[in-house]
Amino acid sequence: MTTETIIQTLLPSALGLIMFSLGVTLSREDFRRFLREPRAVLTGLFVQVILIPAFAYLLTRLFHLDPELSVGLMLLAASPGGVSANLFSHFSGGDVALNITLTAINSVLAAFTIPAIVYFSLHHFMQQSQFIGFQFGKMIEVFLIVLIPVLIGMVVNEKFPRFKDRIEKPFNIFAIAFLILVVIVAIEKEFTLISQSFVEIGLMTLIFNLGSLGLGYAAGKALKLTEAQAIGIGFEIGIHNVTLGLFLAYSILGNTRFAVPGACYAVMMYIVAGAVTLLLRMRKPTDLNPAEAPGRKV
Repeated sequence: MTTETIIQTLLPSALGLIMFSLGVTLSREDFRRFLREPRAVLTGLFVQVILIPAFAYLLTRLFHLDPELSVGLMLLAASPGGVSANLFSHFSGGDVALNITLTAINSVLAAFTIPAIVYFSLHHFMQQSQFIGFQFGKMIEVFLIVLIPVLIGMVVNEKFPRFKDRIEKPFNIFAIAFLILVVIVAIEKEFTLISQSFVEIGLMTLIFNLGSLGLGYAAGKALKLTEAQAIGIGFEIGIHNVTLGLFLAYSILGNTRFAVPGACYAVMMYIVAGAVTLLLRMRKPTDLNPAEAPGRKV
């Protein structure tokens, strides 16, 4: 059995576990914050659901990407924020409570927005002559793999609140390790394409990463949110759940070329996010406690 076959077999189960671990960190209180102060949450959701897919589409036109890479970039844009966004936001003085709220709501919305963006991308870039279309059954599969584990995790968190403390760290390690494995497989499978187009693909994913972080932060500042809230939104938008996008490419759509932008982005986003975090910490007192940052609560 090849490594790729193992990934294709294990990826749905692994993603389900990752989404479950995300759900365990969430509670109904994360959704109630939206009712108390919706402006910050709506800003993050608008950037994630509207601006980021539009930005990705613009890049496909500017870089004249081939249809498969264009679909791959749209898959990446459709994926919600990753769990790592909370960690980067914490170390950068961001509003972690806002990150958690956005993650919770985006995890639910993704079950609806991802199928819509995928359907548009396949129809627009691949056309009927090249791809038979994103069937309704596949949309249901995405819905189930994204939403159901999150909801189960939330129920477990409500019934057994201490369970989260036991599994959060090992599940985060598992999520990162599995993502690295999938990225290695994607790069190995499409090594010729990546090596031949490294400058183009690398530059495109770098621009998309910087643009995602910048759009989130700029939107927060433009709407006069606090600095902490703007930082939180920036990381929530810039750190995508790449594992979800790779799952769509491998297990749902069955095309490894769709995974190339996500694989490159996975490498890029941690480097960029780490550099941004260092810059933000350099301009703040080293003993700043993110929990005391203005706008910590939403």
